[in-house]
Amino acid sequence: MENGQPPLSHVVPPEKLPRHIAIIMDGNGRWAKRQGKPRLAGHEAGSETVRRLLGYCRDAGIAYLTLYAFSTENWSRPPDEVAGLMNLLGYFIRKNEAELLEKQVRLRVIGRREDLPEPLQADILRLERETEHFERQLLIGLSYSGRSEIARAARRLAEQVKAGTLAPEAIDEAAVAANLYAPDVPDPDLIIRTSGEMRISNFLLWQCAYSEIYVTPVLWPDFDERAFRDALLAYAARDRRFGGVKV
Repeated sequence: MENGQPPLSHVVPPEKLPRHIAIIMDGNGRWAKRQGKPRLAGHEAGSETVRRLLGYCRDAGIAYLTLYAFSTENWSRPPDEVAGLMNLLGYFIRKNEAELLEKQVRLRVIGRREDLPEPLQADILRLERETEHFERQLLIGLSYSGRSEIARAARRLAEQVKAGTLAPEAIDEAAVAANLYAPDVPDPDLIIRTSGEMRISNFLLWQCAYSEIYVTPVLWPDFDERAFRDALLAYAARDRRFGGVKV
């Protein structure tokens, strides 16, 4: 609880809370520029926001949290920034390992993990195995692309057809979904984008079909409990019809 506010679990009725929140964490670079600091300082501040966010989600009873940390397009950034980000990601995993275990949060990484440095891959795999039996889940998109994920699913389906284990006429939406990175995770109910940009940025393109989208001008390092609370309240006020009408 921050600023004397009531607990997050009291802000929105349980039936109005999203089960799965996905976040496009944008604005680290602009935050650092405003502070007169290098871009990596913005990423470091953003990693602290992630740590606080895990507490907010626990207090609110959110079962799934997916964070867009590094896209396939981000590899085109300056080499020193990319190297700094990879080091920061490894440090974040090692620093928060004990807390994830204590709070019983399962870590999962979605994306082309083979693109990542081998030490980071090893850190990820170790913590995934240590936490795989927990129910609450933290998913992190690393070297992630929504289009790449769909193309990967298509290749997997084509391989099954070629092997004779799947008939072409059996390929439907459920078959595609079953071949995504985390097929057992429900689609996000709410997607939050910080920094005010009005783009989905190649994030969870299949899964976001009926997600509610909430954009805030708050830069990611400044995304605090109040900003999270505002997002939950906005979501609770939405009328979700999934393409139908209420009678």
